[in-house]
Amino acid sequence: MPNLIVLAIPGFIVLVAIEAVADTIMRRDLYEIKDSAASISMGLGSVAVGLVTKAMQLGIFSLIYRFHIFNLGYQWWVWVLLFFGDEISYYCFHRASHECRLFWASHVVHHSSQRYNFSTALRQSWTGTITGWIFWMWLPLVGFHPIMVLTMQAISLLYQFWIHTELVQSMGPLEFVLNTPSHHRVHHGSNRRYIDRNHAGTLIIWDRLFGTFEPEDFADRPRYGLTNNISTYNPVRIAFHEWTDIWRDARQAPGWSNKLRYILGRPGWRHDEPAHLRSAVMAPSKTPASV
Repeated sequence: MPNLIVLAIPGFIVLVAIEAVADTIMRRDLYEIKDSAASISMGLGSVAVGLVTKAMQLGIFSLIYRFHIFNLGYQWWVWVLLFFGDEISYYCFHRASHECRLFWASHVVHHSSQRYNFSTALRQSWTGTITGWIFWMWLPLVGFHPIMVLTMQAISLLYQFWIHTELVQSMGPLEFVLNTPSHHRVHHGSNRRYIDRNHAGTLIIWDRLFGTFEPEDFADRPRYGLTNNISTYNPVRIAFHEWTDIWRDARQAPGWSNKLRYILGRPGWRHDEPAHLRSAVMAPSKTPASV
């Protein structure tokens, strides 16, 4: 099976270079050399780790596939069904990565840059594929071949590269259906109104259906990064800072209940804060978006 992400690396670099040149001409200050270097380092590390974890994932999916329920085959309509199956799996995975600290420890890497450009898309976790596969394990059980599942995952990731840009403002009617640069800028925003919104992969319809959609307000532009930024360009620190924080919090917490909450609870939860402050921080009031 060709590794689509590896094959796409030259294209990623070319697009980063083109955007950086456009940024220089337009003087938008979208790029910072150290930040982009850190993002690219994270991306290369993710690809290297993925050579092992993807093989592990393929082995697990192949084992599950031995017990598949339906013989779906490889017809075009099976790929269409798989596209939607992958989409809902990605939405659940991405949402869980913001609502459960165990998954956030990996995903926080992608949100750690205070810039938003094509190089930010390359800032990927080194640990995410170790646990993230569980959200896709139902697909080979249903009857989708493991190679097809991994291929569709890669296609989704390739699509999400180009939406990491500030140079595309709006895509008109397509904004209603597709995940676009505007929608994904919201997702990367640390503004209170934008936190934990727009978890889509390719289609924004899931966020509209499940009440996690938030449109971009051009009068309140997203502030990129984390609510508490880590202020480092060290790839190792970027990759593992949240894991070390989880270990520290769980080790120091009183009682097993609190220890588990630090691992499996929402990011930012503290056992020593009043309940009303915890809920205000972690569950900001939102009006569910309608389709």
